[in-house]
Amino acid sequence: MPIKIPTGLPARETLEQENIFVMDECKAIHQDIRPLQIAILNLMPTKITTENQLIRLLSNTPLQIELTLLGTASHTPKHTSAEHMSSFYKNYYDVKNQKFDGLVITGAPVEDLEFEDVDYWPELCEVMEWSKTNVFSTFHICWAAQAALYYHYGVKKYPLQEKLFGVFPHTVNNPKHPLVRGFNEIFLAPHSRHTEIHAEDIIKIPELEILSSSQQAGVYIISEKSKPYRINDDKFVDRYAMCFITGHSEYDNETLANEYFRDLNKGLPIKIPYNYFTNDNPQLGAPNTWRAHSHLLFANWLNYFVYQETPYNIDEIK
Repeated sequence: MPIKIPTGLPARETLEQENIFVMDECKAIHQDIRPLQIAILNLMPTKITTENQLIRLLSNTPLQIELTLLGTASHTPKHTSAEHMSSFYKNYYDVKNQKFDGLVITGAPVEDLEFEDVDYWPELCEVMEWSKTNVFSTFHICWAAQAALYYHYGVKKYPLQEKLFGVFPHTVNNPKHPLVRGFNEIFLAPHSRHTEIHAEDIIKIPELEILSSSQQAGVYIISEKSKPYRINDDKFVDRYAMCFITGHSEYDNETLANEYFRDLNKGLPIKIPYNYFTNDNPQLGAPNTWRAHSHLLFANWLNYFVYQETPYNIDEIK
């Protein structure tokens, strides 16, 4: 099934060239299906690139999705045109009275700042609080995972001595958990960050479970434990309200290369990304060794955390 995107969004042409099934609003209204309402709060500076990456992953399931792109009202992006933002984006205050089956909150290049020093932190706190009542399940990526763990559970982040940068092997701690169902025992995922969270801080919180980690990259996938959720007077379901992904499974082949050459050209200290370039040679390019895991991660979230349990009447989310 396709993902329904706003008419005219640049992602459509890119994804159709990759043979990915997308559908604009005009065609979707003729299908008698209740699509999943998924919002993306895009905090990345390169909005269009991130749109492409996430739509590519969200579209590769049998589910129809209706997408809402969100930006911040309290911060104006510098790397995306005002025309693109006004044409395709809303902000939290535009949708705060709506309900969504799922919400994705992206990472952001603000790790070196304390959470409270980020200019849109108060707005993000409003979004995270709102998500507890207006969103059935929320998927947090990289810095957003750290921010949400800090906001909801008081988990601290810690600075790294050097940037964690590359494609790292991970193991699955609980293969029976639906979010990692079908994963290989060892799989690869990209990371690009200057801070980390500590497993011992997560273990102390009974509501959370570490599903995957890496000897080199640390904690990778964390899920809230399921708890009974009342749909109506007669029905309860098991709800996984939130998951937290400390890496960037959505990254394209060239994303780490672009970051590497950007920092190199600026004269910044940067090492060759670990386990990424062929023979560690930037001139030989980089194969995508994490694509299958990425698609499975998003498909599992959409299926088991959202579609299987979310109420058919979206207004029953509470």
